[in-house]
Amino acid sequence: MFEAFVKGAPTFTGLGRWSRRLLAALLLGGQVIVHLLAGKIHRRNTLEQMALVGPASLLIALITAGFVGMVFTIQVAREFITLGAGSAVGGVLALALCRELAPVLTAVVLAGRVGSAFAAELGTMQVTEQIDALYVLKTDPIDYLVIPRVIACCLMLPILTVLSLLTGLGGGLLIASTLYGIPHSVFLDSVHNFLRLWDLFSAPIKGFCFGALIAVIGSSWGLTTTGGAKGVGQSTTTAVVTSLLAIFISNFFLSWIMFQGTGSAVLQGF
Repeated sequence: MFEAFVKGAPTFTGLGRWSRRLLAALLLGGQVIVHLLAGKIHRRNTLEQMALVGPASLLIALITAGFVGMVFTIQVAREFITLGAGSAVGGVLALALCRELAPVLTAVVLAGRVGSAFAAELGTMQVTEQIDALYVLKTDPIDYLVIPRVIACCLMLPILTVLSLLTGLGGGLLIASTLYGIPHSVFLDSVHNFLRLWDLFSAPIKGFCFGALIAVIGSSWGLTTTGGAKGVGQSTTTAVVTSLLAIFISNFFLSWIMFQGTGSAVLQGF
């Protein structure tokens, strides 16, 4: 079924073709689930993709998280100290990083770095007929190319999210203590008082969902590429934009499901 979408993609242009490719991505996601349930995993390719997605993206993710934590602390601390609530700076930063900043920004970094690479690599294979060669060799591209990328993103993005969370807290602690004179013990006590177990779980859960979206969208846009080198460039750009939209939209629904209603974290933190 997915092959039919691939062959039909050139007959559409503009919004119609984007909608068709989005439908193909949904179909590809369903096929990935079916193949995973059947235990069709290419282990060597999976390990290679995990190395590319995880360690290769670690530095840029940590740098991003560190500076985001520092900037957020600057904006929060100056206002909270004025209100006499400087002891809550660490807790507010921890809540923001756990619930939103760490998973979303890490996913954005990976969408730009990894999602684009998936689309470009598979798109090049598609236009040079390497995907057709896999069919001739009785090898399913979903098993050989897509599933390893999905597994790698779903496993590595939660880990990167947790590391980004810790780095962001470290950056916030540095700024709070050096620029605003907030003691380390006060900052860390605030983090401990504000955070709940569910807050800690929410970050990797979001990372897992975002990783699946990035891998499926990047792979699908690559496999539906047409038009030679120009088509590869267009697919790469569109895959990144679509991944970012999917991350922000899904983040709304995940946040609504996880944190709907009124909260008490701030009240319990004081």
